[in-house]
Amino acid sequence: MLLFKQPESNHNGDCTICFTPLRSDGTKGCVMMCCSKFVCIGCDYANSIRELEGKLEPRCAFCRHPRPVTVEEADRLTAKRAAVNDPIAMCQMGNMCCMERDYKSAYEYHSKAAALGEPGAHFSLSNLYRTGQGVDKDKKKEFYHLEEAAIGGHPGARQHLAVYEWDDNNFERAIKHLTIAATLGHDDSLDFLKAAYTNGYVSKEVLASALRAHQAAINATVTPQREKAEEDIEMIKAASAALQSQAVST
Repeated sequence: MLLFKQPESNHNGDCTICFTPLRSDGTKGCVMMCCSKFVCIGCDYANSIRELEGKLEPRCAFCRHPRPVTVEEADRLTAKRAAVNDPIAMCQMGNMCCMERDYKSAYEYHSKAAALGEPGAHFSLSNLYRTGQGVDKDKKKEFYHLEEAAIGGHPGARQHLAVYEWDDNNFERAIKHLTIAATLGHDDSLDFLKAAYTNGYVSKEVLASALRAHQAAINATVTPQREKAEEDIEMIKAASAALQSQAVST
């Protein structure tokens, strides 16, 4: 059954530059507004250092478009990409509309992106159908979009499906969903499996296999360049916080 087939990767895929897997939770990576490409923190930071040392104009790490200076400029770039039917950009536009509580527009953007196969858009539509924001509540459509998102590698959608199955006492199906999501590096699904093991619903062998697969997924996202970027960024944050604290005390 396609729904329970293990996806090759999570819905975020790989960094467009180094081709190393991205985290399923979206951390340690970002979407370039100008070209809608996913770039990891390591490649983005390395590009920034290169520009700083060479006294170059800040540009996109992938397409070299000048980086937006303001939020308004970034939003215009996203809208421009959405206008040419870029599914990532349309999904981002839908998310922005949700933040502004314009759920009708959010539904339209996410529907167009979902029609082009964007898993994140399917997941967002499932939430709209669940809450009835911008559309009438519809459990059948909610499940349809959750399943499409899950098939596309969205672990959050897997977890939602698992919760529903668990509440209906379909423990075997729930555990399958959680195991697939954990294998994609989804922390919450692994925690769910641990709790299920504690309560006797999951065998030691199943949990051990999920733990190994989860760790392997996390390890696959680690590179020396990303670790260096994280270390330097944390140092910059700490130095900035120290300066602010010093300014307040004086």
